Amino acid sequence: MTRAQDPVGDRSPGRPIQVEAHGLDVIGDAERKGTPRTLFWPWFGANVSVLGLSYGAFAFGFGISFWQALAAGVLGIVVSFLLCGFIAVAGKRGSAPTMVLSRAAYGVRGNRLPSVISWVLTVGWETVLTALATLATATVFGRLGWGGGTGTKVVALVVVAALTVVGGVMGFDLIMRLQTAITLITGVLTVVYIALVADHIHWAGVSAIPAGSPQEFIGALVFMMTGFGLGWVNAAADYSRYLPRNASSRGVIGWTTFGACAAPLLLLVFGLLLAGSSQALSKAVAADPIGALTTILPTWFLVPFAVVAVLGLVGGAVLDIYSSGLALLSAGLPVPRYLAALLDGALMIAGSVYIVFFAGDFLGQFMGFLTTLGVPIAAWCGIMLADLALRRRDYDDGDLYRPHGRYGDLPLTPLLLTLAATAAGWGLVTNTAASWLTWQGYLLGPLGLGGRTGAWAYANLGVLAALALAFLGTLLLGRGRVRAQEAQAPSQAPNEGAVRV
Repeated sequence: MTRAQDPVGDRSPGRPIQVEAHGLDVIGDAERKGTPRTLFWPWFGANVSVLGLSYGAFAFGFGISFWQALAAGVLGIVVSFLLCGFIAVAGKRGSAPTMVLSRAAYGVRGNRLPSVISWVLTVGWETVLTALATLATATVFGRLGWGGGTGTKVVALVVVAALTVVGGVMGFDLIMRLQTAITLITGVLTVVYIALVADHIHWAGVSAIPAGSPQEFIGALVFMMTGFGLGWVNAAADYSRYLPRNASSRGVIGWTTFGACAAPLLLLVFGLLLAGSSQALSKAVAADPIGALTTILPTWFLVPFAVVAVLGLVGGAVLDIYSSGLALLSAGLPVPRYLAALLDGALMIAGSVYIVFFAGDFLGQFMGFLTTLGVPIAAWCGIMLADLALRRRDYDDGDLYRPHGRYGDLPLTPLLLTLAATAAGWGLVTNTAASWLTWQGYLLGPLGLGGRTGAWAYANLGVLAALALAFLGTLLLGRGRVRAQEAQAPSQAPNEGAVRV
């Protein structure tokens, strides 16, 4: 990484990497360095995973054609990561973690509700990525004849979890260096993978897949949004917070979106072509999304493939565990950031053990997880985006930490709006992955959408509804509150009069 690429700025090459001391605090002016283009590295590194290839099979699972799946994928990826880009602007305007900045909209203690939701989502994602890396390693070892049973899975899980937890505990400095290396290694090896399996594509089979209904197309679109950008919005400002406040907002939006979209778009297209060419491969991906991709590889490339698969997944998991630790602190846990990351790591390992050794239907569990948590996080995203759009000034650093400051403590409007949007959203989605979630979809019948078994049952309209309702509701009801906040004089410095919250 060159000096120009270094988001922390003046750092000698020989400087040892240390555990990051920052937690929920505001990054001081002396540490706000770099340019928006440095955001390319963490976002590309976190999304270059070959899991993107598997989304081709996931999309076809909605019963749509190649062209429909391509349109749903491109729209879902670009639009959802553009939302990340918008929220990343809050990072450079406030220089605090995402779930601290949202206190401006929710109040200091009221923000604990979305912080808990954010924490659950990021822990869930890091668990999924760790489990996938473990399963992929076991599959590769099995094909090589080195044994892919329980022992291999245990060792793989330990190694992957160790890489993820160490990165999350050490913090921003190590993560930025790690993501640059992951970007270069996985980028090259992914291109090699594509070249090796290109002859498995048969356009005749791909083009013969029949088109699906508009409802099925919308279902695939929403799934892509929740699987990509909506899974990151709650962490979007965690990396831009190190940029100077005079950094270009357009640059922050552009480099965040470009870095996050570049790899998934390429991988999605190739994944659609592969999955559409082989029904057997498409079905295998549902059980082992990464490992199934090894079945069409020559033996000599299995080890490099394992490297690219594991590194790509670790790249995403490291960002998740870092942000989940910050979300846990914002929810009120009074411990240092590195201890919060360790706690999240323990939960991640426990969840990975369940997925790897006990859960039989990975795709069903995965889709259920995305759908259920996608609704409340979409509601939070709508409120955050609208609140950000209404603001004309940077955040007041000190009042982000004071319950009696300009942002308030427990404002009812954003909390009630989040609950209402989530309730409406859950009423418009269905979840068959878990028996305890079958109550969802309760509005599909009353609204004339065919009930839980009708044409709209799997369109997942609830995610879009929650996003729109929360956004419009905040624009209508929050303008006066924001204007009153910005009319006040600047407060004391962040460490004067603040309390631990």
